[in-house]
Parts: sequence; structure tokens; C-alpha cells
Amino acid sequence: MNLALVINVVVFIALLVLLGQTQRTSWSLAKKVLAGLTIGVVFGLALQFIYGPTNAVLKESITWFNIVGNGYVQLLEMIVMPLVFASILSAVAKLHNASSLGKISFLTIGILLFTTLIAALVGVLMTNVFGLTAEGLVQGAKETARLTAIQTNYVGQLTDLSVPQLILSFIPTNPFADLTGVKPTSIISVVIFAALLGVSSLQLLKDDEVKGRQVLVAIDTIQAWVMKLVRLVMKLTPYGVLALMTKVVAGSNIQDIIKLGSFVVASYLGLAIMFVVHALLLSLAGINPAKFFRKVLPVLTFAFTSRSSAASIPLNVEAQTRRIGVPESIASFSASFGATIGQNGCAGLYPAMLAVMVAPTVGINPLDPVWIATLVGVVTLSSVGVAGVGGGATFAALIVLPAMGLPVTLVALLISVEPLIDMGRTTLNVSGAMTAGTITSQILGLTDKTIFDHEEEVELVHR
Repeated sequence: MNLALVINVVVFIALLVLLGQTQRTSWSLAKKVLAGLTIGVVFGLALQFIYGPTNAVLKESITWFNIVGNGYVQLLEMIVMPLVFASILSAVAKLHNASSLGKISFLTIGILLFTTLIAALVGVLMTNVFGLTAEGLVQGAKETARLTAIQTNYVGQLTDLSVPQLILSFIPTNPFADLTGVKPTSIISVVIFAALLGVSSLQLLKDDEVKGRQVLVAIDTIQAWVMKLVRLVMKLTPYGVLALMTKVVAGSNIQDIIKLGSFVVASYLGLAIMFVVHALLLSLAGINPAKFFRKVLPVLTFAFTSRSSAASIPLNVEAQTRRIGVPESIASFSASFGATIGQNGCAGLYPAMLAVMVAPTVGINPLDPVWIATLVGVVTLSSVGVAGVGGGATFAALIVLPAMGLPVTLVALLISVEPLIDMGRTTLNVSGAMTAGTITSQILGLTDKTIFDHEEEVELVHR
């Protein structure tokens, strides 16, 4: 271990200790996360200025920083399935009747798919406004290797999956395997299994009240136990954000970003428009969007740095229930479904932009209204079941492009700016899930306005 590496690691540890001093203050989680984000950006910029993004010492330093950053993400991923299972099971068991479950599911999924449809239209608009095209993009050695890996690992298994097969993949055959996340649609399978168990507990309560109440007590105990675990892990959020942000900023290649600058700018403008769409939909539902986004800022910050919709589920559920006032049943469904169904950024905006860019290279007019309508329909339907982890956008693009008769080469050519754009896409995905849950709660008249109207920042992990 050379001296420069030791210094980098020591400074990183010192910054973690400095951030740890905020635990002695009355700062809210949002302020602690923002502090971690700021420290990470400054430290990352300093490292990039000193070493440059391709320096061996910097790369080795990042592997040490990853112990904190990736370690935190892995802890969150560890609790995703237990949280989804316990939350959905508890939420359904507390419903007075199974019809409420149908209303919640229908509204949540409907809003997710509707916003994904809008995101696809925004993607088409931004790509045409900027005149983006795949023509002229150079495929180097790195891009060729990426394309080969994509075609080997993903294309066959995705394009061979028909719509009926995709729907069948949602239905659990081995719930214990699904709890390990064995397939991209495992979260939906766990939701279905937990919901059926919850409905069966209600039936048991009607048929045998004594045993039914024993089961309900057990469900409440499991749910409370899992939530204690969730809040224990959530206390580490500021440290995880610091490490993740340091890695992103220090490892970004400015030359690659400049080379594909138009695509980056168009992507982020499209993302910004979709956040405005979310704000408008919230306003129409009677929710103050400014207050909403202020309350969910820690969740969006983590989504931005981690690039994982699935890992954001615990923070998502906590924010909806403890800051927005959404019932746990709706929050659990929207967070779980939102990680795999109707991702506005990864499954809506991104594949639509790629399709419009590729179309001219095969003689298709990207302004043809019929073609655009077909593309938007394909994007919306294919957004069901996209994996809620880093790389989910690749899955979505590899479903949409072949379905539209387009080559998948462009997916590899954008590798150099993929992490930068994926951060924004994931943030939009999570915002879409929370927006769907909040609007569903409003439509059903179940939002606790006293929680939402509470002006003080609520510390999630201590209540």
C-alpha cells in the first residue's frame, strides 16, 4: 500500500468521523444526508483534480471507499425483500376487506404506467428537439466489449420472453427463491405471495377468530421487528451517500461527458420536465408539491447516488408513511411496484430517446405520428417488470429496441455517460413511485394531513 493511497483512506475516514459529529446535533435526516452529499462532492472534486479519473491510485482508493458506499447499498438490498414481505403482509392483514387491496393496486399501477407514458412522450420530444441521432457515434474497444457482453447476457433471455411469459413470471412458484431476488420480477412475486398470505389471514380470522388473532399478532410482531432493522440500517444513510458521491465525482471522465454532452443535457432536461409533471399531478390531487419534494429529499438524494430503485424501497416507505402521511398499505405497494413497474426514467424516458436516435439509421422517420404512437405504447407496456437496480434501463432498452425492429448497438455506445445519466433516471423512478403512492392515498381519502402539514423536519430513524 503506497503513501498516497494511505493518505486518501485516512482523509476519507476523517471525513466520516466529521460527519458522525452530526449525530450529536438535532439535525434532521435530510440535513445529515445533505451534509454527506456536500462532503462527498468536495472530496471527489479534490481527488479528481489531484489524480485524474484514470489514475491507478484513485481507482485503488475508490475500492476502499466502496466498503462504506457499496456496503451500505448491500445492507439496504439485504432488507428490501424482508421489508416488502412484512409490509405487504401486515398492510393486507389490516385491511377490512380484500376489495381495498384491488383499489390500491389498480390506482398505483395505473398512475405508474400513466406517468411512464408521459415520460416516453417527453423522451421523444427532447430527442427530436435536440436533433440527436446515433449516426456518427464511434464504437471503440470499450464499447465493442460492452455490446458483446450485452448480447451474450441479456438479449436472448429478454427478446425470447413473450408478454404471456412475462406475466407468468410475476406469479410465484417458489416464494423462498423469490425472497433471494433470483429473477428481475422477484419483488412483484413477493408482493403477490405476501398479499395472498394477508388475505388468507383475514379469511382465517372469519373462520377461527382465536387462531386468526394469533396470526395477526405474529404478523404485527414480524413487521415491527423488520422495521427496527430498517431504521437501524437507515442511520447509516449519510455515510453511504458521502462514499457513493465521492466515487461518482472522483471517477467521472469529463472528456467523455463533453463528447456526448448533447445527450446528457437532453436527458436531464427531459428528467426535469418529468419532475414538473409529477409536481402538476400532485397539485391536481391537492398536495403541495414544494412541501412534498422537501420532505422526500433524503430519499431522492440516496436514489441519485446509489442508482438503485430497489435499494431505495426502505427509505421510500419510511418517507411516505412518516413524512407524507400515506398509509403503510399504500406506501408499501407503491414503493414495491414502483421498483419494477412503470419506472419513469429507466423504462420510460431512456428507451424512448434511444429508439428515436436509432430510427434514422434504419430509414425510419422519427417524427412519424403512427411510429411515435407505437413506440410510446411499446415503451409503456414493456416497462412492466424492469429490474429495480443499476442497469435496469439497459433491460428496458433491450426490450423496446428489438420490439421496434431497431438494432441494440446504441446501448453500448453510450457506456461512457451511462452512470451519470442513470443517477438522474433512478431519482425520477423513485419520485414516480412516491408520487403514485401519494396520489393514490389522496384519491382514496386516506392521507393523514396532520403528518404532511407538520412543518418541522421529522427524524425518521428515531420515532
